[in-house]
Amino acid sequence: MKKFREWFSVQLAKYPGRIILLAILLFNVVFMVISGFILSSFSLKGTEEMGFFEAVFYTVTMILDAGCVQFVIADIGRANVALAIICIIIILIGMVSFTGAVIGYVTNYISGFIAESNSDSRRLKIENHFVVLNWNTRASEILNDLLYCKKKQKVVVLASGRKKEITREIDERISNTLHSENRRLLEECKKRRFGKFYYRKNRMKNNLTVIVRDGDVFSLKRLRDIAIEKAQSIVILGDDINNTICKYGSREKIEEKRRGNAQTIKTLMLVSDLTSAASSMDDQKIVVEISDDWTLELVNRIIAYKQVAGKCNIIPVRINQILGELLAQFSLMPELNLVYNELFSNKGATFFVEKKETENENAYITQYLATHKYAIPLTSMDSDGHGYFYYSAETQRDISRECAPLPQGKNARLNRHFWLEDKNVIILGHNSKSKEIMQGFESFVTEWRKRDGSDILRICVIDDAESLKRMNGYDDYPFVKKIIAASIYDKDLICSAIKEIIDQNKEDTSILILSDDTALNEDIDAGALANLVYVQDIIASKKAADPEFDAERVDVIVEILDPKHHDIVSRYSVDNVVISNRYISKMITQIVEKEAIFNFYTDILTYDTGDGTHYDSKEIYTKKVSAFFDEIPGKCTAAELVRGVWNSSVSSEIPVDKQNPTIVLGYVKPGGKIVLFEGDQTSLPVQLEPADKLIVFTNH
Repeated sequence: MKKFREWFSVQLAKYPGRIILLAILLFNVVFMVISGFILSSFSLKGTEEMGFFEAVFYTVTMILDAGCVQFVIADIGRANVALAIICIIIILIGMVSFTGAVIGYVTNYISGFIAESNSDSRRLKIENHFVVLNWNTRASEILNDLLYCKKKQKVVVLASGRKKEITREIDERISNTLHSENRRLLEECKKRRFGKFYYRKNRMKNNLTVIVRDGDVFSLKRLRDIAIEKAQSIVILGDDINNTICKYGSREKIEEKRRGNAQTIKTLMLVSDLTSAASSMDDQKIVVEISDDWTLELVNRIIAYKQVAGKCNIIPVRINQILGELLAQFSLMPELNLVYNELFSNKGATFFVEKKETENENAYITQYLATHKYAIPLTSMDSDGHGYFYYSAETQRDISRECAPLPQGKNARLNRHFWLEDKNVIILGHNSKSKEIMQGFESFVTEWRKRDGSDILRICVIDDAESLKRMNGYDDYPFVKKIIAASIYDKDLICSAIKEIIDQNKEDTSILILSDDTALNEDIDAGALANLVYVQDIIASKKAADPEFDAERVDVIVEILDPKHHDIVSRYSVDNVVISNRYISKMITQIVEKEAIFNFYTDILTYDTGDGTHYDSKEIYTKKVSAFFDEIPGKCTAAELVRGVWNSSVSSEIPVDKQNPTIVLGYVKPGGKIVLFEGDQTSLPVQLEPADKLIVFTNH
């Protein structure tokens, strides 16, 4: 009896629902047996010949339906009073103990099941899905870019305490994209014959199934509940700084994040342990956001310990470094913002990769261009012991589409002594990537250092005194020629400094307006928008004073963090709006689909940092047609231009160490119209003008 009481106590504590259900069922069974025994044993009038099992059956029927008492009492007026009372008692007790208790239990179980489902504690039976751990301002853009993939995607988001907010953000972002893309397609279809049928066939549809789970990303149970061992790809996102309403708490969080991100390390340790197990799926990808050196060092150690070839592949993405290099390149060549915006996405001309070993890269490109017109070959790289080749194309299928041998066209007359023009950059404000932006400028200066020792780049930084002090007054960067301490409220000081620089320099001037990503939520993009108003007022006043003033020689590049502010910036006639978070999101989406593309991105975003005479890494440049050619090509096709420039850049007449292999990706018209070559290159007409700029992929 003692052991039974102990067992019963444990079971009641662990499984109270089961014990209550068993008690209800046991009581009702005993009650029905006793009731059947009474009806059959007392042999009251009307039940003299009723057997025990028949009495039990009629007991059950009376409980379920009181009208079935007629099978026991045929004539209630002549029935024995005792029998009628017994039947009434059986019906009343049965209705409460059986019908009421069982229905109540089942109802409570269903309610509990619904509550359990809403509490995200039920394990998902899912595989080959996309997992996002944690949530930040870049997360919705990652999901948004998956819309452009042709296949259906299953996405599971696990974050703590923000389920409703995250779900609403995802719905709004996807809805906006579907609306804008389909509206654009609808306008295009109005010019087509049978446009309605084309629209129905090609309109963008929501191919995402998104499940948002509320839970701790450090919990092994939560990770197993979302079937992380069966996921195709996992993205570990870092925390945002700007999610606090406390100014002092924000400062502490900023300083903590600058030192390192222990949460990312902890999450990666758990995830890598699960994905490297023998029971997990093969070839899982883990993309980790990193913003500091301390976190990178520990991530690299985890990779050494936990990465298993063919099991889990860990890819660290240094978001600050990438964004810093991008913003530096956009300041030097503003057109690259629109170029990368397409090339980094799954829409239009895009970067693709395939596994391929090539002994001689230049010879392979020459051979490929002779028999392929739907894709543009770029370069080869080694990754994880395999050779890969990279292309620009509209679809992966275009890479292997061959055609009849193409004429190589007339070699273009290139300017062998081409050099980039001097650059003037004004930087307004700061962000957490200011150091990385300067490093991007530094590598550019190293590669394009003038032979006479003069400066090719001159930068003026206008920022508040505290931020300038944090960057040590930019003393480490000799190309920063001037710094001006001014808060956002010092309008006259800011405007006079900008006017002076524009007036003193005949060359094009880029104005990079940075958005402080360490600001509080309520202040996000506020400083950048205020600086934009100042700059546009300066340009407007110069136009009013001098109708001959060339406004296009002042390029304004505005970084914003919240995509909702894009329309505000666009109304100020600024084409170069950099939504920095979107670039990281696009890159992460591409890396998840094509892991080997990561090394390619790293290479093209970094200028050579050697002695300035040897150029190993390749980048994308925009080069003025008038300076790039000795003689501008006449009207031709994209195929002829691409092959003409390539053959001229690798001509056997040039010493190998002097060759600068160059592939043309497209061109830019004055005013910002971008044309990237995609599809059939032989059907794309090209007419270059001196003011145009070529988009080229080259070493230098």
